Amino acid sequence: MTTEQMQLTEIRAQIDAIDAQIQDLIGQRAACAQKVADIKTQGGNVDAVFYRPEREAQVLRAVKARNTSLLPDEEMAKLFREIMSACLAIEQPTTVAYLGPEGSYSHASVIKQFGSSAHPIAVSTIEKVFEAVEKDEASYGMVPVENSSEGVVKSTQNVLVTTNLKVSGEVALEIHHCLLSKSKALENIHKIVAHQQALGQCEQWIRNNLPWAEVEAVASNALAAKMAQTDSSIAAIASEQSAQLYQLNILESHIEDQSDNTTKFWVVGRDATQSSGEDKTAMIVSMKNQSGALLDILSCFSSRGINMTRIISRPSLDTTWDYQFFIDVLGHQQDENLKQALEEVKSKSAFFKLLGSFPVSPL
Repeated sequence: MTTEQMQLTEIRAQIDAIDAQIQDLIGQRAACAQKVADIKTQGGNVDAVFYRPEREAQVLRAVKARNTSLLPDEEMAKLFREIMSACLAIEQPTTVAYLGPEGSYSHASVIKQFGSSAHPIAVSTIEKVFEAVEKDEASYGMVPVENSSEGVVKSTQNVLVTTNLKVSGEVALEIHHCLLSKSKALENIHKIVAHQQALGQCEQWIRNNLPWAEVEAVASNALAAKMAQTDSSIAAIASEQSAQLYQLNILESHIEDQSDNTTKFWVVGRDATQSSGEDKTAMIVSMKNQSGALLDILSCFSSRGINMTRIISRPSLDTTWDYQFFIDVLGHQQDENLKQALEEVKSKSAFFKLLGSFPVSPL
């Protein structure tokens, strides 16, 4: 045996020993998860809440804070996300409705937030995501809220105004689009299909590279990939995962017009989320159409030093030329400072709806 072989054999023995320790510790963690489930369900409690987004956020932040390994913080956190996902599945399988079919970006956001041990449930529309959770057919729902280049997702906004569900989490997902087809050549493509948001995100690329192609908006990018399976003259804009799932060729990759293209998703559920220490609070507000009304609302936050991270206006569905404002601020609704601000905003608003407080995502 050469010196190199001896060195490798020694290191591999060390790796095997470390792996055994890791496996034993994961087993101990799983046993603790089972004890948590036993405590929560003792006495026949059928309403126990197992998924605690604030607790998971705290754990992942701690993982990143104490990481001194060669692995980047984000990679270490991803490993722990999967461990937590598997342990949560021991307590109770987590079902998550999303805009399908399989391979959509909504599907990817479910895996990023809940891990591979969650049970994704594909539905056909954003409205049905909300319905699945409201009817207790899924524990949670994942819905797209806003894209960095195309703006808000109107279907999600519309339902948020009326639903009784609460926002309990936020996921930011980098979106890298591919052009997929059964064909292997761009010149064979006569139609491009994708979700309207994806078409908008790739508008310039399509104009420059396939100006002759018909463009058609469909319910989701994964559905577009399924359509491309049946006709080699059709190309779908979808993810690399969709190419593998639906056995399509990747004609071009990274065709989004903005390289930092990102979509924000929200987790919606029936339960309120407790404070994690680093949180956001989302709300919908409308006020009388009079001078200084919006400034009066925003001063409730600025006067208390509360940072507003997002404000989006949209026409009211009830009154012509009246507007609603979707506002996100830093802090949890139970923080005394923010609690006072929300009470003041509500007193000054014609319409006020608190969507929920949720952890600032550690991933």
